[in-house]
Amino acid sequence: MAAARLVIAVNATAGSGRAARAGERAEAALRAAGHAVRRLEAGSSTVMEASIRAAIAAGGVDAVVVVGGDGAIHHAVNAAVHTGVPLGIVAAGSGNDVARCLDLPHDDPDAGVRRVIAALAGDRPAARAVDAVRVSTGRWFVGMLSAGFDAAVNERANGMQLLRGTPRYVAAVLLEVARLQPRRYRITIDRDARRLAAVLVTVGNTASIGGGMRLAPDARVDDGLLDVLVATPLSRRKLLRLLPKVFTGAHVDDEHVSVERGRVVTIDVDDRGPAPVTYADGERFGPLPVTLEVVPGALLVLA
Repeated sequence: MAAARLVIAVNATAGSGRAARAGERAEAALRAAGHAVRRLEAGSSTVMEASIRAAIAAGGVDAVVVVGGDGAIHHAVNAAVHTGVPLGIVAAGSGNDVARCLDLPHDDPDAGVRRVIAALAGDRPAARAVDAVRVSTGRWFVGMLSAGFDAAVNERANGMQLLRGTPRYVAAVLLEVARLQPRRYRITIDRDARRLAAVLVTVGNTASIGGGMRLAPDARVDDGLLDVLVATPLSRRKLLRLLPKVFTGAHVDDEHVSVERGRVVTIDVDDRGPAPVTYADGERFGPLPVTLEVVPGALLVLA
């Protein structure tokens, strides 16, 4: 399109400042391409989400371009879902799994900007409709929700400042293995309920987490289904042998691992311990129980 009216939102803290620099280059490149760009300044992802939501509600926005990691994208998704306003993604965080699973540049912010500019080059924005997941809390996510050992790893990783990307998650895994304890879960997939003991429970709308760990390797963001991965109790030694396989997805062939698909998933604990915390798109969601429903085509992404 000749001149798109764009809102650009930058999470300046993502990627240890990498996103702030990428945001400046992205804004300059979008303006040089002839687009009208309004930059949103925000001190936090929550404020950024509210600002995006207000800009869309006010009208006159052809697309929102978010520069940052999975957390920033998560907040932009919650502002843009079901609005018909497409989201442009310039991945500049530490993990960048959402961009990776959308087949967008995930390790080169400048390439991400070029992809956005290319998507805006026609008579109308070239946008792809992808699924988003509505949570019973009222929030949405587009990637993965973790509710077991994987969530504990995310909690640990978020507190680690010296590492980024996959090394940070690997270090968090090694630290959390020592605390490994199975829990009793109640999981319902499309009204099919089951009770089981598990150490890992992940629901994937996309395939990877933690900078390329392919926990749900066959999950697709446009198939209208959620992939529910469960790992039943196993020893710490066995878990450590299994974990390297998540980078290729080969762990799903293990006897302790199962994957089922459905459209509506409810997860709760079935024991007396404290409810496990959940994470989605790398953001803390709070404790179980949760109900998740995939909504086909709820989000438009520039591609």
